[in-house]
Amino acid sequence: MVDLNATIIPWKGMGGIKLYSHISQFYDTIEKLKESDVLLGKFLIRYELENSIDLWFNLMNGKLFKITALQNYTGKLFEQISIGMHIDEILEIEPSFEYDGFEEVYCSPKGVYIETHPVDQTVLLISVYIKELDNKDFERGNW
Repeated sequence: MVDLNATIIPWKGMGGIKLYSHISQFYDTIEKLKESDVLLGKFLIRYELENSIDLWFNLMNGKLFKITALQNYTGKLFEQISIGMHIDEILEIEPSFEYDGFEEVYCSPKGVYIETHPVDQTVLLISVYIKELDNKDFERGNW
């Protein structure tokens, strides 16, 4: 189901999976998972698919709001950025990333953020998300 080599596309998706997809489209995949889900607060849930991607859903509307590339994901962001690269190299490629000390991630206004290893500063995770993530009524699923 997941194409681990697919391009990471901000505001759109990755791995052949599109943001805004409904959780019901993933019934067969979720049913087969051995790991348990992770409930985040009362209305958000995350499913990890074999250390390749995380799928983040809003339970109020059932829609996918964020996808995170994990260690086994080999697709690239902006055709050049991948898991394992050093953040200095990434900032040369894409200078729109800025460090958010509170969230401890590098954010780009282009719809993507990157989490790095705290010691060697290599990329651990790349996440794409929906534009409505910062809306006041996001958790209510009004998007």
